[in-house]
Amino acid sequence: MNRTIKSALISVFYKDDLEPIVRKLNDLGVTLYSTGGTESFISGLGMRCVSVESVTGYPSILGGRVKTLHPKVFGGILARRDFEEDEKHINDYEIPLFDLVIVDLYPFEETVRQTTDEKKIIEKIDIGGVSLIRAAGKNFKDVCIVSSRHQYAGFLDVLEKQGGETSLHDRRRLAAEAFAECAHYDVSIADYFNQANKEKHFQVSFGNKQSLRYGENPHQGAAFYGDLDALFEKLNGKELSYNNLVDIDAASQVVSAFSKPVFAIIKHTNVCGIAERDNVTHAWEAALACDPESAFGGVLITNQTIDAEVAQKINELFFEILICPEFEEDALSVLKGKKNRILLVQKKPFYPVKEYKRILNGVLVQDADIRNFLEWREAGGRNSSKKEHEDLLFANIVCKHLKSNAIAIVKDKQLIGKGCGQTSRIDALRQALEKSKQFGFILKGAVFASDAFFPFDDCVRLAHEAGITAVIQPGGSVRDAESIEFCKENDMAMVITGTRHFRH
Repeated sequence: MNRTIKSALISVFYKDDLEPIVRKLNDLGVTLYSTGGTESFISGLGMRCVSVESVTGYPSILGGRVKTLHPKVFGGILARRDFEEDEKHINDYEIPLFDLVIVDLYPFEETVRQTTDEKKIIEKIDIGGVSLIRAAGKNFKDVCIVSSRHQYAGFLDVLEKQGGETSLHDRRRLAAEAFAECAHYDVSIADYFNQANKEKHFQVSFGNKQSLRYGENPHQGAAFYGDLDALFEKLNGKELSYNNLVDIDAASQVVSAFSKPVFAIIKHTNVCGIAERDNVTHAWEAALACDPESAFGGVLITNQTIDAEVAQKINELFFEILICPEFEEDALSVLKGKKNRILLVQKKPFYPVKEYKRILNGVLVQDADIRNFLEWREAGGRNSSKKEHEDLLFANIVCKHLKSNAIAIVKDKQLIGKGCGQTSRIDALRQALEKSKQFGFILKGAVFASDAFFPFDDCVRLAHEAGITAVIQPGGSVRDAESIEFCKENDMAMVITGTRHFRH
């Protein structure tokens, strides 16, 4: 059922882009009601506006905390047009009917990001706005609700095309968006208060929906909710896909763990190449050498500026995405040669605080794995050398970002072999050794990391036979002594960290 808009209640925090709607409503002969700053804004445009105060008989009180909370306002929104008793109350109490409500909410999230002053934060908890939105949404059969400035352009289009009428479909759609807006707002407030309390409910809400072409596979629908613009600026390339975003997340977490020049190559969320060097070009060359076969079609990331020299070298490889903190102009002219190639400037490092996973009919929530090790206990036949120590640190970080069961073999701060996603630890090591041999790496003097403890001494035996001289692992097996004893007998260094890094 279509409804003609005859009167509108407008009370918004953000006035941006509101003028075209107000002018259109005025041209359609709609009676405008408003409060405070919005009333002044409309009057300043030279249009007549009825103050809410003149309707309620009450001024704005308590420093603006109470403006619209009144039966004459909510009665005009909630009245059902086809209920005889509602119509009687409207007439008896001289309540104006509202066909349209345009209200947004105080910027609570923005305020939390900008200040730690709790007084200012609390004052940005909207009361009247949420109530008006919920009331109009509840009565969507008769009332249209516009609850965000992001809806202005679309709503203006409805006004122009439908001559000031709204359909039931329009009103129901906007009501759904309005309740989602309120839900997100409430979750944000709850999150703020729950910082110091134990949560009783899992609550998370992300706005800014971005529809994706498809999900992990072409037959799966998908969308991203979040603020990519806060983290990245896209300079070139096609739209980001579901799988792109998953790999970008993995890549960003890996590189955030390093401060010196490092380059990493990610494939299906696993690190297939990574190296730390004295400059970005050398880091790229070493990272690519780790596994040039798997690097094809991968996601590349560095914590250094991409210059023309390294851009020329990178340009020789087919890749999906390149991420860095800055591109030099000469580098961009090289890399933009392929229009679908995605180039991202990472504005700031990223590492999650919490992680979520759908499981069965619920959700698993955990703290992010931000610890590298709890202790550094030398437990082998000798202490690790300075070079081994540096490589073990490097290997431990890389291993943490591989799917379990995981093994990372490192030499000279370069990943020279990796095994990941295996059902046994010895298979992960075999895979890592095979990878290193495939690309001609010399294993003598290398080190390796394991994401979990060794239930048997087979891994250290096999590593020793291959020429590996040091290992880092969390320890904790009832049979730790077997692996430790082997290292002592064969002059291998072994570091026990006390920290497991499972990644399923």
